[in-house]
Formats: sequence, structure tokens, C-alpha cells
Amino acid sequence: MLTEEELAAALAAQRQRLIETGQAVRLGHMITELGLASEAAVVDAINENFRISVASLSDNIRELILHQRGPLAERLPAPAIPIWLKLCIGALLIVTVTIFSFSYFIINRQKAQLFDQTVTVGTVSLNYFANNARIPLIDDDILSLNTLIKEATGTEGLRYAVVANTRGVIRAHTDVDRIGTPLAAPTPAAPPVSRGNLSYFSYTADSGEQILDLTREVVFQDKILGTVHVGVSLDFIEQLVDREKGSILVMTLVMLIVGLAIAVFLGVRFSRPISQLVAATEAIGKGDYRYRVELDRQDELGNLATAFNQMGEELFRHTLTRQSFGKYVGEEVLEMILADPEKTWLKGHKNDATILFADIRGFTAYAEEREPEAVVEMLNTYFDLATRAILDYGGYVDKFIGDCVLGVFGVPVFRKDHVERTVRAAVDLMDRLRHQSIHGNPLLASVGVGIHTGPIVSGNLGSQAKMEYTVIGDTVNLASRLSGLAAPGEVLVTDTVFDRLRGLVGVEPAGTRTIKGKTAPVETFRVTSIKQRAHVKSAE
Repeated sequence: MLTEEELAAALAAQRQRLIETGQAVRLGHMITELGLASEAAVVDAINENFRISVASLSDNIRELILHQRGPLAERLPAPAIPIWLKLCIGALLIVTVTIFSFSYFIINRQKAQLFDQTVTVGTVSLNYFANNARIPLIDDDILSLNTLIKEATGTEGLRYAVVANTRGVIRAHTDVDRIGTPLAAPTPAAPPVSRGNLSYFSYTADSGEQILDLTREVVFQDKILGTVHVGVSLDFIEQLVDREKGSILVMTLVMLIVGLAIAVFLGVRFSRPISQLVAATEAIGKGDYRYRVELDRQDELGNLATAFNQMGEELFRHTLTRQSFGKYVGEEVLEMILADPEKTWLKGHKNDATILFADIRGFTAYAEEREPEAVVEMLNTYFDLATRAILDYGGYVDKFIGDCVLGVFGVPVFRKDHVERTVRAAVDLMDRLRHQSIHGNPLLASVGVGIHTGPIVSGNLGSQAKMEYTVIGDTVNLASRLSGLAAPGEVLVTDTVFDRLRGLVGVEPAGTRTIKGKTAPVETFRVTSIKQRAHVKSAE
């Protein structure tokens, strides 16, 4: 709207006004005050650029813009994370969680196994002492008891062995200074566990060492002579676990490096084709339907690229069809367009064709008495039936004019029996309309049809901005006039049509009509029937 020089001048004037008066003036007001643009032009520019709706420069534009844009956090774009990075992060998380989960399970299992082995070792020592302490306890032979205890002190991990009598007095101990003192049981960290005549628990010694205490009664001939206590260190289990943790950490780092390398490789391998597909999508979105993805892969991405290229080809076909020929659904017409879009018959050609005009009698009164939705629904049903009948017999729908349908047979695909096809399509249309009118739409039975055959001019008509393929000429005008003269449910044809179909159609004279635009009267006939015989349809 403004040049750079004009904008700079407006900003300079805005600053000068602020310095002189101490009041800020909106830039829009300054632009209009300087005569650089009208207020309406400035308002339109603001509405278009900021997507708001203001009526004048006096509105609170700043508040509307802030409300439209939302808070700063909402205006910030979402971070774009490439897919290869997402794959790397996902692979690292999977590897890390998997390794640590398995490590936790394995370490806990090893700890349980080592603990069970410790209990087994302690039980062997305990049973040895209990079995060999019976006679010395009976004889109160302290020397033999301590000799027995001393023999076991060399066992690795054994911290103490104690033999006490039934009064709880220590009779043998690895610490000789405690012989003869009362037995003081340590405080267990958890309730003791009993296995037959054996019980054990763990506790923390004053030195901080974890000790497993195992206890068994010394029995001789069902008489309890005393108890034996054995203390086994549990710290070696933690030491072994710490060494295993170190090994697991090293293995985790190695697996992370390997997993990262694999993730980067796979991420790049997958992200590049996706980037190509994104570029292709952008090209298709800009209308370049000839853009193709060159991706030589034998996997799902390769299949996706192939499907994408097929989609582009189909879009090109449909777009070309719309641009060159309007809306056609006949395969023959479509193939002709694609084979040679610049063919002369699209630019203008004169040949013989048959024109069918169908018009609803009393439509205006019907539309005035009903809601627009009901009128549109009825029209769509009518247009659908008419279109199907015309296409089934090899014609095409040129256009809808209000409640009127213009069907053309013989162009652009020429068939020598185009007159017969037109009449058969009209008779079939009437049958369909009568059948459909039974289901609550009586106006469908009020359609009149006019048919005439003769020379027409066909081709693309219009401007560079709007172009459509259509037909013009006296034949088209005469068929249109006949449809206006046809009574509800009536098919009127000219004598030219009847002469071409003598012996094939049953008709009734409809009189000689004076047609606007024709100097001579036109003889017309009312079609009552048409002989059934094998005929060629559009698909054949």
C-alpha cells in the first residue's frame, strides 16, 4: 500500500508529533493525515494482515490484535523435532530402560542366590558345631568346646561362633574374653526366619558390617543342652553386586553407543524419503501435479512413493479434465482429453448432434411455497436422475440452467445413432421420474423434454479467467423452445428427429408450432413409445 519512502516519512512525522505535543499518534491516523492513503484502505490492510475485523481506525486495534494472536506462549511455534532425532531418543530410552530393567532383575536374583548360599554355608558350620558340642556340653568341657570353635575360625566369612548352655552363659566363643559372660542376642533387622530346628536373621554390627546370625539348639536324647550361634558376613554380597553394577554400566554404555549408531542410521534412512514426500506434497499443494517422487525402495516407503505418484497422476487427470472440459464422468470423453488436450474439437468445431432439454413445469410456484432446503433436495434428485439417464446412453450433461438440464449427444464423442440414443435417454428419464415421483415428490412427474437434431458448434467458450466447453447454434435454441412447449411428462421431438427414427418410435402428432426465432412453423411429435432392441450404451 505504501512505498518504503512513504512509510519512512509517516514514521518520522509520528516521532515529530510525539516530541512536539508529548502525545502518541497512531501510525494509521498519521498515514491518513498525510494523505498517503485513505482510512478505508488502511482499515482493509489491517484486517487482511492481522485477520481481525475493525470498522475504523478509532477502534481498539491493539487489543483486537493481541486477542487474535493470544498469549506469547501460544504464539510461539511448536519446536520442530526431526524424525531421526525422535528415533534416536526413542532407541536410547528403549535400550536404557531394557538394560536397567534386566539388570535390576538379575542383580536381585543374584543377591537372593548368594544369600541362600550364605545360609547354606552357615548351616553346615552350625550343624558341625552342634553335632560335636554335645559331649563337651554334658561334661562342661570348656577346653574341648573352645578347641572346636577355634578349628572353624579360619573359614572365610565366618565372623564368630558361640556355644552357650541352657542358662545362656557362653561356654565357648571365638573371642575368649567373652567366655563365661551372659549371651547377648543382637537386635535383628527383620523378624527371624525358621527352617526346622534352624533359625536365622540379619543385623548390622557396631562396625557397620552386615551379619547373618544362625542359631540351633544342641540336643542329646531329646534333651536341650544349649545353643550354638554362628555369625557370617554378608558384605561380600554387596561387594559382588557392586562389581556386577560396574560391568552392567560398561555394557550399558556400549549398548547405548551401538543403539545410537543404529538409530541414527535408521532415522536418516527413514527421514530422507519422508522429506522427499513432504517436498512432493508441497509441490502438489502448489498445483504441480506432475511432480514425482523418485524413491527406489522395496518396502512400505517405496509403496507409499508409488501410491503418491499415482495420486499425483490422478490429480493431474482430474484437474486437466476440469480445466479443459468442465465436469465429465464419461471415460471416453476423459480419454480423448488426456490423449490430446489441444485437439481442435476443443477449440471449436461444427458437426451434427442431438440436443435434449428437460424442464420442470410449475417449478417457480413450487419453490415459492417451500423451504429452500426442500427445494434444493428436490432439484438434486431431479438432476441426478437426468444426469444418469443422459450418461447411460452416451451423452454428456452440458449444463444446468435453473431447473433445466441440457444434454448433448454426438459430441465430443461421435456416434452415428446419437438421435436414437437421445430419444431412448428421454424415455428412460421419464420412466425414472415417474417412478421417483411416487415416493413423495410429485413435481418430478412434471418434467417436459424437447429434442432436436442438427448442426451445432461445440468448443471451449469464455475468457482466460473462465472457460467452459459447451454447444451453441439454432439446434440448441430449438430444443430449448420445444422443452418449454412440452406438457408435464411429455417428450416433444421435431419432424427431423422423427424422420430419422421412423419405424422405431411410436409418436402422436403434437401440431405445427410457431417457434420464436424460426421463420417457418415447426412440425412436432409427442413420443409415446420406442421399440426395445439391443442398443449401444456409453460403456459399450
